[in-house]
Amino acid sequence: MSNAGEQILVVDDNPTIRSSLTAVLRDEGYEVSAVSDARETFAFLEKTVPAVILLDIWLPGASGMEVLKRVKQDHPEVTVIVISGHGTIDLAVQSMKLGAYGFIEKPLSLENILQQIQHALESRRQSLQIRALKQRVRGKYELIGKSEAIEKIRDQARQAAPSNARVLIMGENGTGKELVAGMIHEMSLRKDGPFIEVNCAAIPEELIESELFGHEKGAFTGATRQRIGKFELAHGGTLFLDEVGDMSLKTQAKVLRSLEEQRFERVGGGRQISVDVRVISASNKNLLGLIEKGEFREDLFYRLNVIPIVVPPLKERLEDIPLLADYFAKQFCKEYGMKTKQFSREAIELLQSYSWPGNVRELRNIVERTIIMTTNREISAQQIPDLMQKSTGHIAIAREVPLKRARQQFEKEYIVYHLQQNDWGVSATARQLGIDKSSLYKKMRDYGIAVPSASRT
Repeated sequence: MSNAGEQILVVDDNPTIRSSLTAVLRDEGYEVSAVSDARETFAFLEKTVPAVILLDIWLPGASGMEVLKRVKQDHPEVTVIVISGHGTIDLAVQSMKLGAYGFIEKPLSLENILQQIQHALESRRQSLQIRALKQRVRGKYELIGKSEAIEKIRDQARQAAPSNARVLIMGENGTGKELVAGMIHEMSLRKDGPFIEVNCAAIPEELIESELFGHEKGAFTGATRQRIGKFELAHGGTLFLDEVGDMSLKTQAKVLRSLEEQRFERVGGGRQISVDVRVISASNKNLLGLIEKGEFREDLFYRLNVIPIVVPPLKERLEDIPLLADYFAKQFCKEYGMKTKQFSREAIELLQSYSWPGNVRELRNIVERTIIMTTNREISAQQIPDLMQKSTGHIAIAREVPLKRARQQFEKEYIVYHLQQNDWGVSATARQLGIDKSSLYKKMRDYGIAVPSASRT
């Protein structure tokens, strides 16, 4: 893995050691700074927090032990490797108790130092991966369904995964765009690296740059210490920018530059930080429409849109609902320690008669609520009351309506809704509903649905 972006601070009062270690480590690709005493160390840490500190235990002024203790108190994420010309077992034990990662005796073996640094950085990367894994509330990224649309997305993800090409995932809220991003990462060569998610719509505009790129201490009011940004945390892995259309033009410009150069500056900083990051982005907005309005940069769009993937709404893949409902039912029964429950045929038909404006996320919530509130092993249609008060179009259906009539009303309104969406085009509507044209005409006759004379058929 590249050492770009991983900074090492050498703390030693011997100028020869500082010079030689700096030269060797820079040859290895690390960013290296060097200071001679405790005062300079603390001054350095006021501005920058390195990944690793090589710390001489015998320093003028405050001792190395005092420096170690303060570093681990103020910056517990920093790895400290202690070096000493008067090494003893007691000294080594004491430094380990204070939080040192390793202890190296002088005269220094460059091979030993490089090995210790490699191990220390690998340990740090693993900690970052664990932090990233905690963001994965689902534990595993999996697309459930057998529809043609889902199979197409799986194929696109498999083809895109091995490359470093950027992917732009489009789709409505709740369709599972983050699952597609996670699938691509887990099938990629970066699967052992971090997968960092950023919801650009959930972060206030004044904080989004700090979230993405980090900031230096004192960069703005409230910035009391240095912060590592998501781009830096994603080094060696994948950064998922969700709802990228919600970024301000100012932030878009900085993201574009970072994508082009694979480096950036923290907010309030002047040092260029190099990273190796693959970016996958997603949006529920029409980015081309935002470009026309001057709200999204065209050059950024084409940088992000190397491989486009469109995730269709749930209403366009109703055949996936039985599998999704069964998957969520098993998931929640296991989570709540219940015996396995399943939906009846009529319950599934009712679920399939709804337009799902909230998409898969809404279905998941309905299944969870139903599993909790139902004692029967088989869930009937009558036990899904929420949908009986909702409509695929504009008409609400009362609870008192018999099930058969309610289903017919749902189906009629559902068909009318999609006909209107397709400008009353019967052929297009039939394709969208997944039925043949003759079947749609029959249902229209049964429900008394007439195509306006001025419309297409």
